[in-house]
Amino acid sequence: MNLIKLVAMIQVYHNPHCKKSRAGLQYVQERTSDVEIIDYLKNPLTEKELKVLLMKLNKKPQEMVRTQEAYYKSELKGQQFNEDEWIRILVENPKLIKRPIVVKGNKAIWGDPVEELDGLLLG
Repeated sequence: MNLIKLVAMIQVYHNPHCKKSRAGLQYVQERTSDVEIIDYLKNPLTEKELKVLLMKLNKKPQEMVRTQEAYYKSELKGQQFNEDEWIRILVENPKLIKRPIVVKGNKAIWGDPVEELDGLLLG
């Protein structure tokens, strides 16, 4: 009898130019080889994809904004946006999305610090 082991693929939404994202990806890769790397700057998320990701994270879009980015400071800081507007802003400016985001099945977590990933990876 041939038994097939089903393993949940780990997806890592990654920015290779970001030190924290590289550290998170390395942390995941040291723990599993079943990793799909998604460079979301080269392959931007659609609004629908971002909404699904936010649901898995159990976060509101404004919680995933990198407030230290120059674009945020110059164009967005101090302004009020609703959730749909934040989603459009993040889709149009993916560099603003906190990273790395690691997904396993129906759950996701922001991997900073990397030790936060243990609950997802080991669960």
